[in-house]
Amino acid sequence: MAAWSKATCSHLPSCFGYPLSIFFIVINEFCERFSYYGMRAVLVLYFKYFLQWDDNLSTAIYHTFVALCYLTPILGALIADSWLGKFKTIVSLSIVYTIGQAIMSVSSINDLTDHNRDGSPDNVSVHIALSMIGLILIALGTGGIKPCVSAFGGDQFEDDQEKQRSRFFSIFYLSINAGSLLSTIITPILRAQECGIHSKQRCYPLAFGVPAALMAVALVVFIIGSRMYKKVQPQGNIMIQVSKCIGFAIKNRFRHRSKQFPKREHWLDWASEKYDKRLIAQTKMVLKVLFLYIPLPMFWALFDQQGSRWTLQATTMDGNFGAIQIQPDQMQTVNPILIVIMVPVVDAVVYPLIKKCKINFTPLRKITVGMFLASLAFVAAALVQVQIDKTLPVFPAAGQSQIKIINLGTDGATVRFEPQLQSVNVMSMESTGYMTFETSLLRSLTVTSGNKTTTQVIKFSGGNRYTLRVKNTATEILAELLFDNVVSKPEEGNNLIRFINNFPNTINVTMGDTSFGALTPLSASNYSLFPGGRNNKIMVTGNSIHCSVTSKAFGFGSAYTIVINKCSGDALDVIYSEDIPPNTVHMAWQIPQYFILTCAEVVFSVTGLEFSYSQAPSNMKAVLQAGWLLTVAVGNIIVLIVAGASKLSEQWAEYVLFAALLLAVCIIFAVMAYFYTYIDPNEIEAQLDEEEKKQVKMDQDVSEKQAEADSQM
Repeated sequence: MAAWSKATCSHLPSCFGYPLSIFFIVINEFCERFSYYGMRAVLVLYFKYFLQWDDNLSTAIYHTFVALCYLTPILGALIADSWLGKFKTIVSLSIVYTIGQAIMSVSSINDLTDHNRDGSPDNVSVHIALSMIGLILIALGTGGIKPCVSAFGGDQFEDDQEKQRSRFFSIFYLSINAGSLLSTIITPILRAQECGIHSKQRCYPLAFGVPAALMAVALVVFIIGSRMYKKVQPQGNIMIQVSKCIGFAIKNRFRHRSKQFPKREHWLDWASEKYDKRLIAQTKMVLKVLFLYIPLPMFWALFDQQGSRWTLQATTMDGNFGAIQIQPDQMQTVNPILIVIMVPVVDAVVYPLIKKCKINFTPLRKITVGMFLASLAFVAAALVQVQIDKTLPVFPAAGQSQIKIINLGTDGATVRFEPQLQSVNVMSMESTGYMTFETSLLRSLTVTSGNKTTTQVIKFSGGNRYTLRVKNTATEILAELLFDNVVSKPEEGNNLIRFINNFPNTINVTMGDTSFGALTPLSASNYSLFPGGRNNKIMVTGNSIHCSVTSKAFGFGSAYTIVINKCSGDALDVIYSEDIPPNTVHMAWQIPQYFILTCAEVVFSVTGLEFSYSQAPSNMKAVLQAGWLLTVAVGNIIVLIVAGASKLSEQWAEYVLFAALLLAVCIIFAVMAYFYTYIDPNEIEAQLDEEEKKQVKMDQDVSEKQAEADSQM
């Protein structure tokens, strides 16, 4: 039976009721989405950690790029509908797209400008310039083909295949999220690897290179199916015709605004003096839907923050999932995983159940529910952010200083901060947390241990942290201040580690592959950066000393001072002093907000694609698809405007602001949707065809009668 089905599919234009050509389109879309989302998954971290931009600039450029990706569909629709047709447009812009991905991969090669081989680019401007060129080409490519691919897929169906076309859009959206799922799992793993010629760095070239290769595959697959496609020829510059029609109607109405001219049924009817009835009717259909799109950008303003604000939120969380260590940018995979599960479940189970309950769950009602759920998702994100903020350490303000004490001696010690500010007891081989003082009030400190006392005059600059190392030796009390140049959480979930040598002689300390060099007695190393969530082997060597120990797990986003205390045989005794606590809010707490947002996406985005196609005239489908995608571009611009204008210092408050804005817009859209009347473009165009035929027949009859009258004369 399987062999028969295969043979049947290969010799007929359809397979299981579907045009065979759509399978090439679905595979193409899968590869293209893998390319786009794979690159986008690591983009904000590439900006922050490779190009060294701060959070706000990284977020701004990220959303500017996404906005550009959804602005260029207008250009793609214009080219497809008026010049090249959908097929040639997809092929041409896919080539541009592939070149852009390749340039992006080259731009992230650290060794490209690292002439002195110190591990950092010598000319960051070159990398920025290449990145911007690559991103512009990618935006032109991905945006240009967006309105064409889904509409091209819809073109493959006959008029009597409405059910199959509807199911195709669900399969199409499933392929988008399958590509997104795999890419957001794979590219962060590739990024986390270390690669390079002269120095090992995060492997962005591979993280961008694999998406570039998949885009090339997408192009090849699409071209292979060329002979099977049903290619609708472009029908003239329809977008310009529509614009001229609208412009003439407005101008004509303005000229005839006095009461002596009778009103017309629709304001576009004022274009009837110059444009035919068909174009006016089609323009009415398009404008009717585009008007409904006005509130929709607010949904995308929230949805696309998964790749920016939510990813940056994940960098402040604990990614330890037992045997698996999740990278912050990998949390984006939750969305496509849930999409792959939920789209078929909703399509095959939820919607039929709703229908059985006799609930008329129209497309516009689905979109309204989607907007409401997205608002709830940001309330959930705000609640998570509140919990994260509670765990963040308090760093000194401009006029403050913070001091912690480590007692390296065998006796307890008492430290008094003068004049009469605070007195602290510290047991042997223990440490305190950071204590905050007004810098202007702190003059000196007095240390007492055993029967010895020492006083030290101190002078601090505000806004810094210090560690006081105390040790009661046989002859004196040593009290030395160590400047801690860390006043923020380690980014990307990394750990900062330094060592203090409590041996009586000089030792060499190595942790993992990182050497801290030679440390003299009681001296401290600088902090070194290590990937979060890992254990490393600590090794100490020196005169007749060679011992090691496996470090504790440092979690994510922590900083530790490790005291090398003593060596018993081959076993090393170390003491850990926590400078910055690890992230304690687990990344799993982001799953509820992702789940709610995915539910919103299923009922909003899948429905929107189908709604846009179903309500569009036959020659304007790509134009209306571009209008739908334009709402995404405007949504990303809204993120830039709202985030820039709000000036909110707390991230949770920004989440609440976005949730409130979307809820307000959702109410407005619900009112607009209530008054919307669904149309059947095919039926309207069939009526127009019938009227045109009647008009032609009438004209022929008149011509024949006129000819007959002329012959009699």
